[in-house]
Amino acid sequence: MNRKQFIRNTSIAGAGVLLNPSFSFAGSGFDFPIVRVAADKRHFQSAAIEKAIAEFSSKVKNKELAWLFGNCFPNTLDTTVYTGTKNGRPDTYVITGDIDAMWLRDSTAQVSPYLSFAKEDKALQELIAGVINRQAFCINKDPYANAFYNDETKEGEWKTDHTTMKPGIHERKWEIDSLCYPVRLAYRYWKTTNDTSVFDATWNKAAKLIVQTFREQQRKTGKGPYKFERRTSWATDGVPLGGYGYPAKPVGLIFSMFRPSDDATIYPLFIPANFFAVVSLKQMAEIFTAVYKDAAFANECTAFAKEVEAAIKQYGVVTHPQFGKVYAYEVNGYGSFNLMDDANVPSLLSLPYLGAVAANDPVYINTRKLLLSEYNPFYFKGKAGEGIGGPHVGVDMIWPLSIVMRGLTSSNEQEIKKCVEMLQRSHGDTGFMHEAFHKDDAKKFTRSWFAWANTIFGEFLWKVYKEKPQLLNV
Repeated sequence: MNRKQFIRNTSIAGAGVLLNPSFSFAGSGFDFPIVRVAADKRHFQSAAIEKAIAEFSSKVKNKELAWLFGNCFPNTLDTTVYTGTKNGRPDTYVITGDIDAMWLRDSTAQVSPYLSFAKEDKALQELIAGVINRQAFCINKDPYANAFYNDETKEGEWKTDHTTMKPGIHERKWEIDSLCYPVRLAYRYWKTTNDTSVFDATWNKAAKLIVQTFREQQRKTGKGPYKFERRTSWATDGVPLGGYGYPAKPVGLIFSMFRPSDDATIYPLFIPANFFAVVSLKQMAEIFTAVYKDAAFANECTAFAKEVEAAIKQYGVVTHPQFGKVYAYEVNGYGSFNLMDDANVPSLLSLPYLGAVAANDPVYINTRKLLLSEYNPFYFKGKAGEGIGGPHVGVDMIWPLSIVMRGLTSSNEQEIKKCVEMLQRSHGDTGFMHEAFHKDDAKKFTRSWFAWANTIFGEFLWKVYKEKPQLLNV
């Protein structure tokens, strides 16, 4: 079932709400119900992750948070990973949850929170290496595709999209971040484990294809080879003007037809993803210098990063009458810009999390104030919480992902505590995070099985536990 059908079918009516009469919350005198999948049904079990869950549960006094951590943090491993080998190398296929397809973005985001545990758990390390290997294979198959099937012969529901579809591809929406996330995972895996085995000829080929694709989508010498059209009633699912998007000036920025929400961009020079591309190009330069000993390609990546970075500074910063200089969400290079943010990462809010800007960068600070205010048209505030949503599921729907990201990019204890408390209240009696919940009623949510939200929520709680444990004992 595709994401749009799921939203329509559930009608945000609280799918999966627990009806167990023994269910209750902290201080009630009742135990929390078991909602985590049974041990014998889990796809993968990590001793290191189970140890972390046990530690968190024993040390954190807030039992509802401990229960949520135990449900959410292992959710990717419990329910979405399929491990194996291909050509004698680890191979891991990762679905998003309720959609049986592997997004390059989601698969990275789902397993990245486990990286810090990989050195003490060789099986977990091998699983993550398998994700890196699978992602490189997918990029080499089609660098413009965002999601893939495990079955190389499968043709899915989007096979009639007006773009160059191939068997084995679920969807072919060109999003810059689809090529950034695999670099992020491979780079951080290397830095964490010191294992360079993932950097084989396949990964080398994929990296060079990433740079080639970024170059094509600067559109300096024409529109490039990619276009996309879909017959749909959802305006955000199609690309106008023959599938190439609205006009934008080739100023050195990389064009992106879609956002990380899988919604079409309005102006195709999408600033958060261009920031992400700068980070990825710098990481590739380091990998090719240290691992492949390929100075020429490393220098190409460095120069490319500098070019995009300079273009962001020139075209991606605008002046807001209330907040001063801020980063635009999208621009067209002709002077038009879009001021907003979307919960999906890369977002403007997430820039420090991605290593794109410092948290104390003055323009980011101004931008953050705008994003977390009524000046952001997709910032919603109600009885159940406040946070950023996006066009993907409509107005008044807050994404837990944005609340997590707000907490992960904050150093303010009161703000972090506020984020934890909102997330604790947002699970809608299910014990898990969701794609989005209504600002006035957390039991009205979309996607009861969305592993990215679960795992990154666990990442946030673990970070707070390690750095500011007092904020959890409330």
